[in-house]
Amino acid sequence: MRKRIHYGITAAALAGVMLAASACGGTTRGEGDDAGGGSGGGSGEADPNAEIPSDLAISFLPKQLNNPYFTVADNGGKEAVEELEGEFKEVGPSEANASSQVSYINTLGQQGSDVIATAANDPNAVCGALNQARQAGSVVVTFDSDTDPECRDLFINQATSEDLATTQVEMIAEQIGGEGEIAFLSATPNATNQNTWLELMEEELGTDQYSDIEVVDTVYGNDDDQKSFNEMQGLLQTHPDLAGVVSPTTVGLAAAARYLGSSDFKGEVALTGLGTPNQMREFVKDGTVEEFALWNPADLGYLAAYAGASQAAGRITGEEGQTFEAGRLGEYEIGADGEIVLGPPTVFNEGNIDDFDF
Repeated sequence: MRKRIHYGITAAALAGVMLAASACGGTTRGEGDDAGGGSGGGSGEADPNAEIPSDLAISFLPKQLNNPYFTVADNGGKEAVEELEGEFKEVGPSEANASSQVSYINTLGQQGSDVIATAANDPNAVCGALNQARQAGSVVVTFDSDTDPECRDLFINQATSEDLATTQVEMIAEQIGGEGEIAFLSATPNATNQNTWLELMEEELGTDQYSDIEVVDTVYGNDDDQKSFNEMQGLLQTHPDLAGVVSPTTVGLAAAARYLGSSDFKGEVALTGLGTPNQMREFVKDGTVEEFALWNPADLGYLAAYAGASQAAGRITGEEGQTFEAGRLGEYEIGADGEIVLGPPTVFNEGNIDDFDF
């Protein structure tokens, strides 16, 4: 395993790192190191029986700290790291913008993290920094939101993008009776997963089955509660004939529900998307939201930690078809481009929402 550097970082030093990153305008793919620089954990032949060391340094870098969704996901990662008797760390920016994660990646690489698990705010802005960390020996695992595949070792996908898109389209279509105007309230304009889902939902809605449904607008709340609240308000004011809104982001869905539930549009405009049961419970109970979907974010973080540890230990190298054990979740297989799918999404409604606590 890597020889880790243990030292404290003062606020001033961290500020200096962030200032330097800002002055350079961030690191993007094609600048500095070539894409595709491999990690030490990903080289050589896989040994499925290799022992996972008990002192692996596994660091989680979410899109932003204090986002309820990523708090749950990172705590799932912490659970796995504790089972593996490793060293868990969580760092990240307070705002989810394209280059905000670069300085943290640089610092984690310098500190010698064996595994960096990150949900990317932008598919390319973090690539240079991630590849530098990989060349220094870190295994890079993306979860929730991917980078260019050349910039990481493994990607933990919540569910297939097709399943998520289809589920959300089916939910909104059922709730509006198969016809009418709808809009999307997304996260950030550059979020990889959000854009993929939006594209696939547009394709699905373009089929004959949904010919009576029209997408009239797409807005972005930047995964900020107040901005998402304001964007939902703006949608309903701008489009008086709106029949429904799909928000494939936990922050956006909860904020939109908060506005809708206190407005004259409650019961008139359908709202669905991706959210956590604890955030959405009150809105399901009071009839603001009929149903929504998600995977278990704690399991997502848990799987990311086990996958990263397995590669750092040499049990896998990230090649398609390889399998590994992920603790209580059981066995998983690596797909094309290092993708590992957690499983199908769950639809939550009044009948089952109290069965979940996350």
